[in-house]
Amino acid sequence: MPIEILMPALSPTMEEGTLAKWLVKEGDTVSSGDVMCEIETDKATMEFEAVDEGVIGKILISDGSEGVKVNTAIAVLLEDGESADDIDQSPAPAAAPKEVEAEAATAPVEKSAPAPAAPAAADGSRVFASPLARRIAADKGLDLASIKGSGPRGRIVKADVEGLSKSNAPKAAAAPEAAGKPAPMAAGPDADAVLKIYADREFEEVKLDGMRKTIAARLTEAKQTVPHFYLRRDIQLDALMAFRAQLNKQLEPRGVKLSVNDFIIKACALALQQVPDANSVWAGDRTLKLKPSDVAVAVAIEGGLFTPVLKDAEMKSLSALSAEMKDLATRARDRKLAPHEYQGGSFAISNLGMMGIDNFDAVINPPHGAILAVGAGVKKPVVGADGELAIATVMSVTLSVDHRVIDGALGAELLNAIKDNLEAPMTMLA
Repeated sequence: MPIEILMPALSPTMEEGTLAKWLVKEGDTVSSGDVMCEIETDKATMEFEAVDEGVIGKILISDGSEGVKVNTAIAVLLEDGESADDIDQSPAPAAAPKEVEAEAATAPVEKSAPAPAAPAAADGSRVFASPLARRIAADKGLDLASIKGSGPRGRIVKADVEGLSKSNAPKAAAAPEAAGKPAPMAAGPDADAVLKIYADREFEEVKLDGMRKTIAARLTEAKQTVPHFYLRRDIQLDALMAFRAQLNKQLEPRGVKLSVNDFIIKACALALQQVPDANSVWAGDRTLKLKPSDVAVAVAIEGGLFTPVLKDAEMKSLSALSAEMKDLATRARDRKLAPHEYQGGSFAISNLGMMGIDNFDAVINPPHGAILAVGAGVKKPVVGADGELAIATVMSVTLSVDHRVIDGALGAELLNAIKDNLEAPMTMLA
């Protein structure tokens, strides 16, 4: 029996993606590990490799198809001894309103509604069934989760459902009801209401891509469910700027140039070690206190942003952090990051200082416990320790904190440690 190749979940949060490009064609032989296609998620373009060996019998989803749901059949793989005549589905483009299915090469082709989505058993596991079996089951009102498949790997095929009716089909165990899950909260007027308001104004509709939809959903959830509070400090940068200039001169033969952001990453990583109780994330009904300092850094890209994570940042030199950050930022802008490179971390940094922003409040990226919003370093009058008025380069920072994870005093201790590290930069090399 031919094997369906399904749209993979390339990250824990992926629900749909775009099949950007096929790298194989019908009739090609593939082996385990061969790259078959490129798939765009909300965050990256990733290569999808074959798991089984066989021949590509049919490509069901064409290049450029958007909104392909996870676990949707995208192609059919033929095993030894099988031919295209064994395929029980005649594919149609993903965007078509109806699909054409064929029972087999000897049966007439008929137009029908699309095969229902792959069902799930009561325990949440996926029930494997051919598209034709799913359609027949839907027409008869059968619960596929209650039917034992006779196909390869227990797959439910046409013969398993053809002779059954709703009255003689096995009864499936009732799925447990979801408990304690809050209803989604409205985040503003719906599309029709907004379009009505601006009906007499000239505008252009801009379609949201997967990344923009994910950003909107996650940040709405964060502001609605995470109890933010904010701590602000001014940090004097003159010592850091002088030290940075000295280091960059020494590192110039190696082609290394440290940025202020590199020092901020290091200062935050060390502060999380100095205040270990603040190196924590929210885990639903508990907190997780991390040992390493895994620091995420917001990177703006066209249409959105990434937060690649610098793992074990407290153990890395400034030059190593600088090189790693440059690599992650470059690949983020090309949407070439793997999920493990932008997931995780306990703390994040968002720096808009290079864009001339004096100060701002950043939104926490769950499950992180805090995020540091970094403004521009500007010349300001300050009163020195001796009471004399002087001019200093001052940078305003705001620490957004999840009150479920970090209380006010602990957050203040963390921010003070960051400030101390940046105002005495040589200590970060000790």
